[in-house]
This record gives sequence, C-alpha cells and structure tokens, in this order.
Amino acid sequence: MQIISFESQYAKDFKDLNIEWLEKYFWVEPHDEEVLGKPEKYIINPGGQIFLVKEDGKIIGTVALMKIKDGIFELTKMAVTPAAQGKSIGQKLMVHTIAYAKEQGWQKLIIYSNRKLENAIHIYKKYGFREIPIEQNNPYARGDIKMELPLC
Repeated sequence: MQIISFESQYAKDFKDLNIEWLEKYFWVEPHDEEVLGKPEKYIINPGGQIFLVKEDGKIIGTVALMKIKDGIFELTKMAVTPAAQGKSIGQKLMVHTIAYAKEQGWQKLIIYSNRKLENAIHIYKKYGFREIPIEQNNPYARGDIKMELPLC
C-alpha cells in the first residue's frame, strides 16, 4: 500500500470512490457532483491537494485538502472502498494529510461531517480535531458538525 498524490489519470477513481461512499451513507449533493467532477478546477488549481491510496495497482482510498483561504484548508472527500475498510486506511490518510499540512505551514484544517458517522468523528477527535460552531450556510446540507485542527 502506498499513498500517492493526485494525477489526472486518477480523476475517475477519485470521483467513483466518493460517489460510492456518499450514496452508501447519504446522497450526492450538487456541490459534491461539481467538485468531484472537476477536481483540478476546485481542489488542485486553487492550491489544494488530493491523496490516493494505491494497492496492487488499484485505488482503494482518497482524501482531499480544499483551500478555504490562505493557511486554512478543508479536509474533505475522504473515502475508502468497502473491501478495504477495517484496515486503518482512513487513519493512515489522516496521519499523512496532517503531516503534509504542517509541512506546508498551514494554520489549520477544518472538517464538515455528520454526527451519525460516529467512527469518523472518533478518529477526527483522536487526531486532535475539536468541534467548533457550524455556520448556518455551510456548504453541505448533510453537515451538522464542524471541527478544526490548529496546526501551529
């Protein structure tokens, strides 16, 4: 298993993994469809990053860092294929992503999530994310919790 940076050849894997996850737990919102369909435009070009987990030539996990403003990024679009769940891949992605953000000198990471994802929220807390007030016009209809991790 290796964690690699996004290349355009992996755009379909990135989208498919996230759509599969969203359909399993929630629904695909127009915002999701737009971002997932054009990851270079919405994530990479503005200064963000996408990491993918590759195993035996297949992409089995992903996470994105989307720029909110200078030094503040949203950790988003984390998904792992059902067959690979339970192997701590999400935690490995979390460690890699936090280390990357610190190397970049960013100030903080934020996450929007949903309280029904108890395991995910437990992992976020384990890595130091703390709940903060969520704005009424947050970007996700399914989002009912916002968390942040100060990096400096």
